[in-house]
Amino acid sequence: SLLDEDPKEKEKGIPRHLQGRDRRALALVRLYREQDLRDRIADGLIRAFEMDPVYFGKISAALLPQLERLTTGRLVEIVAPDYDAPDPRPIFDWLGVVRQRAVVYMAFDALTDPAVAATVGSAAFSDLAALAGRLYKHGTDGDLPDLDRRDTPPRIALHADEFEALIGQEFVPILNRGGGAGFQVTAYSQTLSDVEARVGSRARAGQITGNFNTLIMLRVKELATAQLLTSQLPEVEVVTLTLVSGANDNAANQEGVHFTSTNQDRLSSTTVPLLAAAEVMALPKGQAFALVDGGRLWKIRIPLPVADDDPRLPADLRALTREMARAYRTGEGWWIVNPGGRD
Repeated sequence: SLLDEDPKEKEKGIPRHLQGRDRRALALVRLYREQDLRDRIADGLIRAFEMDPVYFGKISAALLPQLERLTTGRLVEIVAPDYDAPDPRPIFDWLGVVRQRAVVYMAFDALTDPAVAATVGSAAFSDLAALAGRLYKHGTDGDLPDLDRRDTPPRIALHADEFEALIGQEFVPILNRGGGAGFQVTAYSQTLSDVEARVGSRARAGQITGNFNTLIMLRVKELATAQLLTSQLPEVEVVTLTLVSGANDNAANQEGVHFTSTNQDRLSSTTVPLLAAAEVMALPKGQAFALVDGGRLWKIRIPLPVADDDPRLPADLRALTREMARAYRTGEGWWIVNPGGRD
């Protein structure tokens, strides 16, 4: 074994970046591979152990502060919970959420700590991207006996408010290929520059915005953001009617015609943009332009809440959640086909 080798021969056959490592750890790695063992955690530890120390130090220098933030305080109860603790709260994963047709609300508190919000948001999007690939290949019941499996994936509505504080490389695959897995993404942002500043590239920001089929734009204050809508619209011809009137007098005319007059209507056409960026930037409150179905432009008005008491609105958020708990039907029996006569 490696432990019984002559110390003079101990460095032979060992890669340069592993020389000087603990011989017992090297022997355990060799034994693990000779026995053809398989364990996800052990494989990750071995990759970290065999990595060049200089390179490992460079890639972990920026990661360690984020890990410290994610594993301290109350946040550790969500990111790395203790499964053996006497905690009555249920543990769920994204696949279980999809199977139950459940609703998950995540508040990242990006205003207080944007670094942690971006890290947790990126982790959530990474898991959702992995889930999209699983649903696309195997469906929701791919790990269950093939009984009455649904062929059509469920629709997963993903709403991301202030999404420029959350997006990263993990968000792009969901936009590119998430539609085949049933993902329907709705993102909310203030300006295009927010997205560019977050991803660090105009081309990458264009890659993100180019994957949205519908664009709804309220009043904006940035010209580049308004041009995101107007640049996708065609130019149109506008016909202009010009009235021309004239008169000419000739007092010395011997034929008895002392003056003449003319009236003309002249038509001319010019090519102008269908919608100017200034019109988007001057929209009244509650009005917007919507570009749907790849190119159809609509002018819409959004009903705004009034200050008067509305009997149809709940008194507060607690009343809203109580009503949801009373009336909301979850998909707890998702494995049962047509439960109770309903599908």
